[in-house]
Amino acid sequence: MWTSKACTSCLGAKRATVSIANNTNSCNSTLSSRIKIRRVLSGATPTVQYRAKSTSITATINGKVYPKDYWYNIPHNVVDKIPRRLHLQKDHPVCITRQIIESVFPAPTYEYHNQFFPVVTTKQNFDSLGFPADHPGRAKSDTYYINRTTLLRTHTSAHQADLFRANRSEGYLISADVYRRDEVDRSHYPIFHQMEGARSWDRAKVANGDVAAAILSDLEKLPKHNIEVQDPNPPFHEERNPRQAEHHSPAEAEAIAAHLKRSLELMVVEIFTRAKAAAMKADPNFVDEPLQVRWVEAYFPFTSPSWELEVYYGQEWLEILGCGVVKQDLYINAGVPNQLGWAFGIGLERIAMILFQIPDIRQFWSEDPRFLDQFRGVSDDLDSLKLFKPVSKYPICPKDTSFWLRQRPAVGGVASANADGFHENDMMEIVRSVAGDVVEDVKLVDEFTNRKTGRKSLCYRINYRSLERTLKNDEVNDMHAEINRLLVKKLGVEIR
Repeated sequence: MWTSKACTSCLGAKRATVSIANNTNSCNSTLSSRIKIRRVLSGATPTVQYRAKSTSITATINGKVYPKDYWYNIPHNVVDKIPRRLHLQKDHPVCITRQIIESVFPAPTYEYHNQFFPVVTTKQNFDSLGFPADHPGRAKSDTYYINRTTLLRTHTSAHQADLFRANRSEGYLISADVYRRDEVDRSHYPIFHQMEGARSWDRAKVANGDVAAAILSDLEKLPKHNIEVQDPNPPFHEERNPRQAEHHSPAEAEAIAAHLKRSLELMVVEIFTRAKAAAMKADPNFVDEPLQVRWVEAYFPFTSPSWELEVYYGQEWLEILGCGVVKQDLYINAGVPNQLGWAFGIGLERIAMILFQIPDIRQFWSEDPRFLDQFRGVSDDLDSLKLFKPVSKYPICPKDTSFWLRQRPAVGGVASANADGFHENDMMEIVRSVAGDVVEDVKLVDEFTNRKTGRKSLCYRINYRSLERTLKNDEVNDMHAEINRLLVKKLGVEIR
C-alpha cells in the first residue's frame, strides 16, 4: 500500500482539484452547516435494495468459486463490478491514463501486466511485503475478505514478489483494479485502479559487479527535462529515511534513487504536459504555470529509503505517488538475492481526475453514453485528449442520521460508554450497500457526549445525488430509512 502513514488509503489522495458548487432542493437536513470537512468521492446508479450476506458456503468471484468463512465481508455491489476492469476499456479515462503512463516506460525494458486476477492470498497481499501482523490494513474494517486467508487485493503490490520471482524482465508495470473499504465521498470508491512499476538490476550481470556504475550508465540514457525540482534532502538519511546498510552501499542507494527520481519526473512531465494542453484547448485564457515537483521523505513497509512525489498544479501541491528503494528481503525471499532496484505505486483515478478534470470518482463507473462518448478515439490518438464536460448537475438531497453508540459492559458489570467496536468504514459499507452510487458523500457533522451518562452520539449527513437523474424525495426517504434500520441491526446503535 503506497501510503506514508499507517492507513490504507491509496497515496493519501487529497481533495479533487475541481470545487463542487452547492445546490439546494426540497430535501432538508436538520443541521445547517458541517463542522468537519473531509476528503471527497463516490459511485453511479442506485441499487436501493440492501442484500444481506449469503448463507452459501462458497463465493463466486468473476466466475471462480472460493470457500467462505466468517471473515467474508464483500457486498454484492462490489462483486458485481469486478468484471468491469476499467483500465482495459478502450477510450475510458482510466484506460487512457494507463496508456499515457506506459508510454514513459517502454518495452522491452518494461513488461506490462494488466490481466492479473483480483483474488489473492494474505501472504501475497501482506506477508510477502513485510506488513506486520497488527497492521491496520489487515483489519476486516479496511479490507474485503472471502475467507481468513483469501481477499480482494488492496494494492497492485500483491503481485510484486511473484514478478520478482519470475524474473522475466528488467522492469515491469502492473495495472489492476484494487479494493478497499473506505469513506464515502467524491474521491474515494471501494474499487479503484492502481499502477505499480519496478526496475531492477542484477549484480551478477553487470561489469565487474559494479551495479552503481551500471545504474548511472542507464540514467544517462534517460531523456532530460527542464522542470523545477525541489529535493532538499539527501538521497538517504540514517535516521529519517535510512538506506539498507546491510545490503546496499551508499553509492548503490544513491544511484537507485537518482534513476528512480528521473524516471518518475519524466512521467510527471508527460502527464501534466497533456493536462495543460487539454486545459488550454478548453479555455484560451488558461494560465500556464511552470511545472514544479518536489520530493518528500516518506515511509512504506516495502521500500527504504522512500519518498512521495508532489506536483504544483492548479495553484496547489498535489500528492501524486509513493516510491522507494525495494527492501532487499523481497528479492531474497523471491529467490533473486543478487537483484536490487526501485518501485513506485500510483492511483490511476487520481491522475485521471486531474487530466480530464472529472470532479467525482463515481463518474468513472457511469455507463451513460453522454459520459463515455466524450473520450471516443483518444486511446488511438492521445494528442486528442480533452477535458470532461459535465452533462448536467442534478440537485442534491441531504439527510441527517443521528445515533447513540452502544454501551458495553466493563469490568465489574459497570457500563462503559465507549463505542463497542464502532468503525466508520462499517457505516460507509451499509450506506453503499443500500444506496449504491446515488450517495455523493457522507460526512460527520456533529458529535456529542452526554455528561451524565457518558454516552456518545454521532450525527452524519448523507448527501444523495445521482449523476444521471433527479432523485425523488420518496425514494430517498426509503433508502434513508433502510440505512437507519441496518445501522441498528448491524452496528447496535440507537437512532436519536
